[in-house]
Amino acid sequence: MQIKVAPLRGATHMLTGAGGNIVASVGDDGAFIIDDQYAPMSEKIQAALKGLGDKPLRFVINTHWHGDHTGGNEAMGKAGAVIMAHHNVRTRMGTAGTFRGEAREAAPSGALPVVTFADGVTLHLNGDHVHARHVAKAHTDGDALVKFEKANVLHMGDIYFNGLYPFIDLESGGSIDGFLAAVRAGLAMSDDKTLVVPGHGPVSNRAELAAYGDMLRRYRDAIAGMKREGKTLQQVIAAKPTAETDEALGKAFIKPDQLVTSIYESL
Repeated sequence: MQIKVAPLRGATHMLTGAGGNIVASVGDDGAFIIDDQYAPMSEKIQAALKGLGDKPLRFVINTHWHGDHTGGNEAMGKAGAVIMAHHNVRTRMGTAGTFRGEAREAAPSGALPVVTFADGVTLHLNGDHVHARHVAKAHTDGDALVKFEKANVLHMGDIYFNGLYPFIDLESGGSIDGFLAAVRAGLAMSDDKTLVVPGHGPVSNRAELAAYGDMLRRYRDAIAGMKREGKTLQQVIAAKPTAETDEALGKAFIKPDQLVTSIYESL
């Protein structure tokens, strides 16, 4: 896999490769990135940043703890970057547990965020004000949305999967109601001119984010109604409540049955 770099607005760029989308800010104050994909991509990410400017990498913000967004932490930390994230990101990374039903080891100490926050944090770099805001019990229990105020660029992390069904990580404290609240938070942080960067998929906008939230709310309400009627999970899956978008969105990472299951079990 190679790292592809696409300009966004102002000092910001989107980097894509293997794992979650990265937003990079590179300017007079140095380089700063949101997420850092898998560990084997670290050298390529660093090379891409040097191609944008010769300033050092100073900060990394993780939008949540999953390895396709934090795998490069250790390498970036060794290169001098300060890793930042919500408290729960450090806790989950530093504790052995399970992920998608399989055992996982704790991350090495060098990969853990060294600056953590509860509600949010703001960085003032490269002529912009960058606000990270925690959204609770959404994709996980440690998600953050990150807004570049002047550039008007919003990184949604894995609250937004553009062009595919979302992963709601129940094992990590995620829930459909928190997920929907996080989408609403993203809408409140954006306007019609905002470039909305999803955790996975192409760059989007506020209208598409709103449509995505509306879709998930419809599915949540339909599944909740069936659950209140006493229908079992298998009966709800058989009813195919997501049928209208299964062809377009349900053939990638998360399949229709998985989305229905995560919504049903988190209600």
